[in-house]
Amino acid sequence: MPAPRTAPVSSATLALLLAMLLWSSSFIAMKVALEGFHPMVVVFGRMGISSAVFLALWRNFRHVRYRKGDWKRLGAMALCEPCLYFVFEAYALRYTSASQAGMIVSVMPLCVAVAAWIVLGERLARRVWSGFVLAIIGVVWLSLGGASSDNAPNPLLGNLLELCAMVSATGYVINAKKLSATYPPLFITAVQSLAGSAFFLPLLFLPTTQLPDAFPLLPTLSVIYLGTCISLGAYGLYNFGVSRLPAGQASAFINLIPVITLLMGRVLLGDQLTPQQYAASVLVLVGVLLSQGRGVTAPEKTVPDESAPNDPARLRGGEK
Repeated sequence: MPAPRTAPVSSATLALLLAMLLWSSSFIAMKVALEGFHPMVVVFGRMGISSAVFLALWRNFRHVRYRKGDWKRLGAMALCEPCLYFVFEAYALRYTSASQAGMIVSVMPLCVAVAAWIVLGERLARRVWSGFVLAIIGVVWLSLGGASSDNAPNPLLGNLLELCAMVSATGYVINAKKLSATYPPLFITAVQSLAGSAFFLPLLFLPTTQLPDAFPLLPTLSVIYLGTCISLGAYGLYNFGVSRLPAGQASAFINLIPVITLLMGRVLLGDQLTPQQYAASVLVLVGVLLSQGRGVTAPEKTVPDESAPNDPARLRGGEK
């Protein structure tokens, strides 16, 4: 029997690192896009662009075999992200800066750990709970300590909406991890894009949505970048990484987003944080780091599902 083939850990790690770099830049691109277009136009634009690419590649998914009943989990994943996630984030970035929004993202690994405790029954150490409390206190302090500016006219509201986006993203991670045992990462990403397009299309015709009468260059390029490099590249890379690593380990890479976004926001957008907000950001990161390490959650094992025709472990020879 030939030795089972496994994707090297370095490939999953590299994919996640590239995904974090792209996701960090998405806050900058979204901020620029919102300067020229209504939030719903921006979100539908990026979903429509990525969907068009996936439709052109749809023949590559003919080998994927749907497992009966998975529409519920696929639907729940797509509802969490991109649907609810992008609604919250698009409006969040109208009211807060890219740097502050990126800092809020750092609580997502803790949200994933808590969700795993609730949904999967994984045990959490006291250190995780302590880190979660510290991070939430830091988020509240970050929001209350922000002064209104051109880049952040209402940081309290914006950061609250971004926190809601993180809750939605948590539902996406939990469902994507389950689905990755059955479906290839690119297929999961395609489902997200197509579901997002169908969800946001009717929202374009709401009375509150301002349709564009012009297409300024930088906002238009930003939407194209979001629809290709982010909706295709970042999500595809992350779905590949999360299919090869435990959900908790993969979500820990999200800790890089606040630092990268903070640097990008300062250099590219001129974002400025108050001294209180820098202190609050440190508190958030301390809370996140406190929750990391061994013994945070029960170890996750990959078990081949004999009833799943697309299960990666089964296709690779049923490695143990």
